[in-house]
Amino acid sequence: MATTETRRMRLSIDINPEEHRKIKMCAALNDESVSAYVLKAVEKRLQSDLELEIFRMMTAKGDPVLAELWDNEKDSAYDSL
Repeated sequence: MATTETRRMRLSIDINPEEHRKIKMCAALNDESVSAYVLKAVEKRLQSDLELEIFRMMTAKGDPVLAELWDNEKDSAYDSL
């Protein structure tokens, strides 16, 4: 039997009381639950980190195929731009 619900995983972290107070306050200011607030913050950070990783992979150092295409005498004129 198929379900339309997405399977969710639980994530638990330990934080100090001051961090908890700040998160709870910011969640309330945004009219969100602590869980929703933290999930949005994590999603934003993941998106940012993944964009950086994609950029890193699209460099000669990150991708040997690109290195072979870019690191050649014909294209060396572009290195000084």
